[in-house]
Amino acid sequence: MAVRELSITYRTTFERVPTLRSAVVRLGRGERAVREVHALQNLTFDVPVGTSLGIIGANGAGKSTLVRAIAGILAPSSGRIEVRGRISSLLALGVGFNSKLTGRENVVLGGLAQGMSRAQVAERAKDIADFADIGEFMDMPLTTYSSGMTTRLAFAVGVHMDPDILMIDEALSAGDAQFRVKAAQKMEELMESARAMFLVSHSLGSIRDMCNDCIWIHKGKLMIHSDPQTCIDAYTKFLEVGENAFTMEDM
Repeated sequence: MAVRELSITYRTTFERVPTLRSAVVRLGRGERAVREVHALQNLTFDVPVGTSLGIIGANGAGKSTLVRAIAGILAPSSGRIEVRGRISSLLALGVGFNSKLTGRENVVLGGLAQGMSRAQVAERAKDIADFADIGEFMDMPLTTYSSGMTTRLAFAVGVHMDPDILMIDEALSAGDAQFRVKAAQKMEELMESARAMFLVSHSLGSIRDMCNDCIWIHKGKLMIHSDPQTCIDAYTKFLEVGENAFTMEDM
């Protein structure tokens, strides 16, 4: 997989101190205050087969925007993304599920959304149910689920669809301790079969333990692309001294 000169810009209405008068004036003139947000700026990097890429950075850095772009949810404003293989995206666990359907019916729904046939989904249904480990709730509607149960089911669907590329945005932070251990073990299994994985997390320990490559993004810009420890060291130093005291010469 390759990312080349990727930029994403959002256009949004914005006014620092809105007043009734200014709103009326703009309405009369047909004007709107528009602000451009440069979420990603000219990112370029490669992700070879077998890579487990950690993505770190502060809130608002552009991490989630990046993985959504790679997953095909967001279109680039400029640049391109080259992806080969099936992507399974755990960006927002449970998105796409129908709360009126049972867990078992949502397994079928999730599998079909991943581009699989009903026969392929049926082959994996038991493994998904066993991994989710929610018992009789598999045959109850999602409206009866706790958030933890929904997390378990969504994660189970995502990791059992034979993805070539697995994208996880803070998914492992959800659920109880036992589930997090099971989830981490499943991630290791996927990486052993030479698939690529993207992990967005504020848990630097998870990035260090589960990834063999890493990028640090700050305000939409790629600061470092290196091994996890090098990225983590630079990022934590940045957090300690602050942006004004931190320069590229420090890296």
